[in-house]
Amino acid sequence: MTGKFAPGARVEIRDEEWVIRRVDPTMNHGDQLTCEGISELVRGKEAIFLTKFEDKIQILDPKLTKLVQDKSPQFSQSLLFIESQLRQSTPNDLKIHIAKEAAMDVVEYQLVPTYQALKQPRQRILIADAVGLGKTLEAGILVTELIQRGRGKRILVLTLKSMMTQFQKEFWNRFSIPLIRLDSNGLQRVRGRIPTNHNPFYYYDKSIISIDTLKQDNEFKSYLDKAYWDIIVIDEVHNVADRGTSSQRTELAQLLARKSDTLIMLSATPHDGKAKSFASLMNMLDPTAISDPNNYIKADFADKGLVVRRFKHDIKDQVKAEFKDRKVFSLKHQASAQEELAYEALLKVPFTIKGQYNSEKPGQLVRIGLQKALFSSPAACLKSVEQRIKTLTAKNESLTPDVEQEIDHLEDLKACLEQINSITFTKYNKLIELFKSSEFNWDKRNTEDRIVIFSERIETLNFLESALSRDLGLNKDQIQQLHGGMDDITQQEIVEKFSKREEKVRVLLCSDVASEGINLHHLSHRLVHFDLPWSLMVFQQRNGRVDRYGQTQEPEIYYLITESSNETIRGDVRILEILQEKDDQAYKNIGDPATFFDVYDVAEEERLVAEAMLTMQADEFDAQYTPENEHNEGDDILADFFSSLDDEPLIEVQPQEVKDNFKIFECEYEFAKRALSYLNKDQRRIAVEFEDSVKKIKLTAPEDLKQKFKAYPPEIYPEYGNFILTEDKENYMEVVKASRNEENSWPKEHYLWKRHPVAEWLQERMLGNTGRNEALVIGLNTQLEKDEAIFLVSALIPNRKAHPVIWEWYAVHTKADRIAKIEPLQDMLNVYGQIFKNAPNTGAPVDLDALQNLRSAVVDGVTQEVLKKKVSFDEEMQPKLAEQLEKLSALKGKQEQQLHLDFDQRLESVAKTKKEAKQRYIDQVFNEYEVWIKDTWQTENSPYIQLIAVIAATQN
Repeated sequence: MTGKFAPGARVEIRDEEWVIRRVDPTMNHGDQLTCEGISELVRGKEAIFLTKFEDKIQILDPKLTKLVQDKSPQFSQSLLFIESQLRQSTPNDLKIHIAKEAAMDVVEYQLVPTYQALKQPRQRILIADAVGLGKTLEAGILVTELIQRGRGKRILVLTLKSMMTQFQKEFWNRFSIPLIRLDSNGLQRVRGRIPTNHNPFYYYDKSIISIDTLKQDNEFKSYLDKAYWDIIVIDEVHNVADRGTSSQRTELAQLLARKSDTLIMLSATPHDGKAKSFASLMNMLDPTAISDPNNYIKADFADKGLVVRRFKHDIKDQVKAEFKDRKVFSLKHQASAQEELAYEALLKVPFTIKGQYNSEKPGQLVRIGLQKALFSSPAACLKSVEQRIKTLTAKNESLTPDVEQEIDHLEDLKACLEQINSITFTKYNKLIELFKSSEFNWDKRNTEDRIVIFSERIETLNFLESALSRDLGLNKDQIQQLHGGMDDITQQEIVEKFSKREEKVRVLLCSDVASEGINLHHLSHRLVHFDLPWSLMVFQQRNGRVDRYGQTQEPEIYYLITESSNETIRGDVRILEILQEKDDQAYKNIGDPATFFDVYDVAEEERLVAEAMLTMQADEFDAQYTPENEHNEGDDILADFFSSLDDEPLIEVQPQEVKDNFKIFECEYEFAKRALSYLNKDQRRIAVEFEDSVKKIKLTAPEDLKQKFKAYPPEIYPEYGNFILTEDKENYMEVVKASRNEENSWPKEHYLWKRHPVAEWLQERMLGNTGRNEALVIGLNTQLEKDEAIFLVSALIPNRKAHPVIWEWYAVHTKADRIAKIEPLQDMLNVYGQIFKNAPNTGAPVDLDALQNLRSAVVDGVTQEVLKKKVSFDEEMQPKLAEQLEKLSALKGKQEQQLHLDFDQRLESVAKTKKEAKQRYIDQVFNEYEVWIKDTWQTENSPYIQLIAVIAATQN
């Protein structure tokens, strides 16, 4: 075994030639090499070798590279090999290299999280943009850039059950990232395809799963601890924050945070107003960030770039065509006599606590709970009343007089509720009136005008489904419910149906399980709040389902508000109206409606609303909860952090930060056509058609391409392996849009760009089109003098983790038997690229012996050049490394100091044991991070050099 291994190196293992794709250190001090076969018997196959157990792994010596003259027409063999070599190089700068080519209309603000993350030692970031700004797309941009850098082979995405298919499609349709969906069906497929003792997270490199599925499956949880990913994405991450309850979600997230180099968190509501909760997210991103989760300031971790947060007003100038102004309608109606009787009956109930009547706050909170249900619907309140009666009778074998009195009044309330039907339920009548009005102009036959209705209560949804079906003439396929009691497959299917024109569903009745993340805007721009939320955060989440990036029509938001002559009820409804007004105010001015309450937690906001209904008038409530008020509840640290974050100027991505990569072939279609034509040069082995006018390729997958797709989601593989690939981004995006109406709703055409598996397969085939340790010679009879040649050379220096850090490409100009000049390859290609790309191959001989005599000098010359780059890189990184290590030491000191403060006053043995365990954890975290920084930022001494090709003058 010789040399130090690095991605891109060509090696000989077990008498076959391989290219190293990935190098991972193992616990036994060796390396695990993930390789792609190049030589005939192993071509296209992937294998993993453990260096400790291989007798001989030979890195091919560039000085012994055999030079072979290219005989192919127009030098296709050489040009395709050079292009494929250039494509596999991994950048290590702060520029955007490929994401701008993804299947989306990239807007500047969407690049900012990637630019911010790339500036950090390791890419760990919370993207906390407001609802509807496209956090999934922003995550996809960052993931794509990391894949381009060789740091995205293994990816795990965790999201809500209802969002798995949506997220999976976004990553595939936009970025060609193939995530295997491990929902209930997917897990069964995995169990059926792999041996029972195999880890499914090793079987699939890229997968998406619900965190609730993971927490319920002990078998899969055990696999997590034995797996590692390059990138983990956690969507709606506020659901995994530590709230002091030791939840399974939090424990899983904390485990996974240690299982990847890159961690990307997404949430429009990134904290719940508690410093400790937000600190838990920051410490998942960087366990060294915060020493005392209960007491920290922004300056403790501001320089780490862990958070990016914007609102619509921050970026509206960039996306004028994408965000439509929202229209808001408050539809008020007077309560019926039957409803007024129910309100009165509710207020008369003498609620008990522990068997005793309690007119104070505890008892009245029970009333508020029933009132919340009544504000939703009589059906919801009836269910709650019946449950209350059942609870009271179950807890008291011999009922106290107070309890008997409460039950009597609850029976009166129940009787009042039963008198309210669809005719006397005025809110429902207002909804029907809206649906049938000429101003609303809704036609259930219009497939592109679907309605979203939100209610908190399942009983209300059940009532609406039954009543709307009857009164609007909707059959069971035209009206659907979506709520948390459904399994993951059903939730995903309903969301899919709502976005398909061919599907019959016209009205979607949603509980608040649908208020997070899912896209409902494709065929809907109208949303009705059947009951008003008691939380501003819920207002924001609900409205964001139709008012979001990509909405093509003006969003219309409708609020149904029942007005009562009862003073108490009127005042409480007015408080909910004020919430709605504050949400509208935030939308227009502030950006974040949670600023009003300053607690950043749905349950806590609802508690404050309930308390306001008990203790204050509506105008007092309005005055108290404003952003400027000093008496808002909540944690000062978070208010300070987010207000200062929001006030900071937005990062602007400058043109020089987006890199145009040099390509021999002008476009992906040209490369793919030339490569496929080359593969078919001897005999027609691949069925393929080209449509030059529209840059479209129709390709039937050969066997090795079929094998490649077996590791990808079955949904993306076309019927019979018949691929239609198009480079026209606008056309493809229209295909994606149209695919929502197809039976399986996956696009029938594929986007032809560098990251698509077919393009990667072609690149792999072209890398293997030369012999073992061979380089091709392009013989030109013009442009070069007879004793002149240009060697194209790759020089790579990895870090201690075997990731490419310096990867330079050189053109070595030789004259006679000496080196005349060494310049960057791109400079040479700018001059000669089009010349040898378009030159005919005359086949005139080249003096190969003279060129082979120059190999050692060329390799030595390039080695000296790239080592200069190493010296410069090390000189630049050394102070940064020292600074990082110094900060790390200071942070560790803070955490140890906090540890002493927490435990030194407690002398019991249990406290001592906990302190020692915590000290071990601190030592482990900081030691791991220190090793990671050193291994990442310190380079190996020896470069890996490869002779790619030679351009030389012919002899006649």
